[in-house]
Amino acid sequence: MRIRWYGQSAFLIDGGGRSVFIDPFGAMEGLAARGMQFDYPAINGVSADLLLVTHEHADHSGVEVILGSPQVIRSTAGTFESPLGEVVGIASEHDDAAGTRRGPNTIFCFTYNGLRVCHFGDFGQAELRTEQRRAIGEVDVLFLPVGDGPTVGGTRAAAIVRELRPRLVLPMHYRTDAVNFLDPPDAFLDALGGRVEKLAESELTAEQLLGTADEPTVALPAAPIAS
Repeated sequence: MRIRWYGQSAFLIDGGGRSVFIDPFGAMEGLAARGMQFDYPAINGVSADLLLVTHEHADHSGVEVILGSPQVIRSTAGTFESPLGEVVGIASEHDDAAGTRRGPNTIFCFTYNGLRVCHFGDFGQAELRTEQRRAIGEVDVLFLPVGDGPTVGGTRAAAIVRELRPRLVLPMHYRTDAVNFLDPPDAFLDALGGRVEKLAESELTAEQLLGTADEPTVALPAAPIAS
């Protein structure tokens, strides 16, 4: 299973015949007027069979940039049939105030090449509720925001990893040289401990980095930069 990070929470998963893109961003120039930097390269020339959008903020919902005719599952909970098989969308919140500040968020779970994948979008709750944990089930590959602020970070993100016990964790939605409005992943890495792989490229093969449920690997792909 190949995973490519495009920045923020945007990932392409392929290598198994069908591809899925999660949380693409479109034009983000409007952030500059608010003093916010967003310098990840534009997503160009990428097609997918399935497109998942966890919530409707601009840095997660740029569906227009993905080519082809993907099935789109957008900002909604439920159980769906897709080109990848069953996709489960789990209702959650973007904040720790029942969604009253930043609105809803969807956690998406599906199986790809025999690995159970879970993308948390902009999860901001203080912790998982019992019914959410039950709906998520087993997880092999976890995409989790760790930049704090509008999402979990530090000890809260580490607690989610310990609760779900994935074999591979890909932190996302954190400060890099391309964005200035989130925290770096350091507090999360310190809180979790364990094996961290800092990669020289923005792409990885999941099977090569799998740890165990007791000792997961945390993979940090290189942040995409403009050419």
